[in-house]
Amino acid sequence: MLKKDLLSPLYWKYESLEATGFHGVVSPDNSACKVVWIFRLNLNAGQSYLLIHKSLEMSAVLVNGTVNVKHQTVTAALNRLDSFYLPASEMVTVTAVEKAFLFIGGAPYEGIGDFFIRKGDLSLPMGDIHQIHGEKPYEREVFMTLDPHTPASRLITGLTWSHQGAWTSWPPHQHEKHLEEVYCYFDLPKPKFGLHLSYRHAGQPEAVHIVSTGDCVIAPRGYHPTVAIPGMKNTYFWVLAAHSIESRRYDLAVKDEYYME
Repeated sequence: MLKKDLLSPLYWKYESLEATGFHGVVSPDNSACKVVWIFRLNLNAGQSYLLIHKSLEMSAVLVNGTVNVKHQTVTAALNRLDSFYLPASEMVTVTAVEKAFLFIGGAPYEGIGDFFIRKGDLSLPMGDIHQIHGEKPYEREVFMTLDPHTPASRLITGLTWSHQGAWTSWPPHQHEKHLEEVYCYFDLPKPKFGLHLSYRHAGQPEAVHIVSTGDCVIAPRGYHPTVAIPGMKNTYFWVLAAHSIESRRYDLAVKDEYYME
């Protein structure tokens, strides 16, 4: 009975913890997902955490704060929106210079992908990393923290910002044969909020989730459009996890024909 409940879009929203420490949010053990994990790391100034996983590759983004990271011979300072990729069985020490909040996506590691750091530079010209998706009035800004051209095993990750009061991921799309996805929301402090729709069959919306900072909504299958309230942007770290190495692609989405212009 519990597993049937997990398959319903009504149960696809997960709240992450604000308490200090490393927290699991989404995994195949507590959700309908099979290949994607989400973690949250909260550190107070001066605290350190040793990040390592024996079987998962991880893509992390610094949502708030400033940290120093050390990986083997590499030491670097990370500011808000900077990110890093960590292969399985390798370790990175994250030390908070000031109070810090990171979202981390994970997926099975297949031996493809090396550690790297990417600065969250939104002044980059449009290209493989900094992009505009969609069309007005629902176009959105996207910054790839782990783009499909950079070697990795299963993960593709990035950041998205909507226009104020506007939709993202419109027309709605799904990629369930090839990829699972999670949207991890930030910069939406309560009582401000956005709306995230989830549904499994074209033209048949099933669930509407109210989302604020720290909320994560999974898409193990089906469609997942979002909309911001007036005066706010829906801002989220999205994590795509491929069911196979071959399907680690960004061009496999199928649009909901009922909502196409």
